[in-house]
Amino acid sequence: MAEAPMQVWLMEPLPVGVAQRLKRLRHAPGVARVAVMPDVHVAGDFCVGTVVATRETLFPVAVGGDIGCGMLALRFDAPAEKLADADAAARVLGLLYELSPTRRHHRKLAPALPETLCEVPLDDAARLEFGTLGGGNHFLELQRDGADGLWLMLHTGSRHFGQMVFERHLPKARKVDGFHVFDAGSAEGQAYLRDVQLARLYARENRLAIARAVMRVLEMAIGASPVEGTLIDCDHNHLAVEEHDGEMLFVHRKGATTAHTEQMGVIPGSMGTKSYHTRGRGLAAALSSSSHGAGRALTRTQAREAVTKSALRRQLRGVWYDSRIERQLIEEAPAAYKSIDRVMTAQAELVVIERELRPVLVYKGV
Repeated sequence: MAEAPMQVWLMEPLPVGVAQRLKRLRHAPGVARVAVMPDVHVAGDFCVGTVVATRETLFPVAVGGDIGCGMLALRFDAPAEKLADADAAARVLGLLYELSPTRRHHRKLAPALPETLCEVPLDDAARLEFGTLGGGNHFLELQRDGADGLWLMLHTGSRHFGQMVFERHLPKARKVDGFHVFDAGSAEGQAYLRDVQLARLYARENRLAIARAVMRVLEMAIGASPVEGTLIDCDHNHLAVEEHDGEMLFVHRKGATTAHTEQMGVIPGSMGTKSYHTRGRGLAAALSSSSHGAGRALTRTQAREAVTKSALRRQLRGVWYDSRIERQLIEEAPAAYKSIDRVMTAQAELVVIERELRPVLVYKGV
């Protein structure tokens, strides 16, 4: 089978494990093009930070289980300086635990589902997890822009619902050259596509529900309100039908953000480093994509072995966080991630930087 063309945006050579997986992917059935983002890293048999365009085949593993996982940003009308006070920061963290739990809501306190999800078949877990962050690398940050403006940034996805979609459909896919594949025109492929879109919808509504909870928190804690017209929402685990160079393709993004011309995006660094709001350049060679973050430099196991609590405190100096969960936060320490500066330099032709932000307060599920 012919090798699909691939372009890479990276300031260093591809790691061996990444290169091996990409070579195999380029020979997979139906793959037309591959674009590799600067935050690429190995995740099981696939690579996060990869964009795969196919003509007639669908690859569930090229999207993964956290379907629709993405970023939301929203500005508030208070200066970030209002969170300089330890008491104010503690009040915000306390209210976040109360109004926006990370794992699941108490049955009696779960937020009402929006109309867009009322017809979606959700089990109890999906209903109780709606409006929650989850764990791992999912987070909520309050950030400061260059003019001391206060911004919310959050990272989460479809929670249990997306994983359920992935696990329900994967066994129905046929195995070709070691890949689970659907024919796009088959009944199974069409059913998978429909459920992927439902999971993306759930993920977006989940982020909006958390944002509404944060609005309540900041109004109660510091009297802040959201600024109209500042919302940015973008997902980075999805499958979409898009036209590229005059051809309709199935574009799979796993850990890659859509960056169509003028499209706003959100690219986080890590808990202790800069993040960015961007505007897409719509570069055809990159399938109109960009990185979804800095990308891991250390696995979670490596981070636990390499990063001490004192090192974590140094890396988070000047950032409010819940010190009771320091041990768990080590897996997400800034040192566990690549340099966001190098990532942004590597993708200068993919996006324009609109805004640089620094973390003020971090809220994470563990």
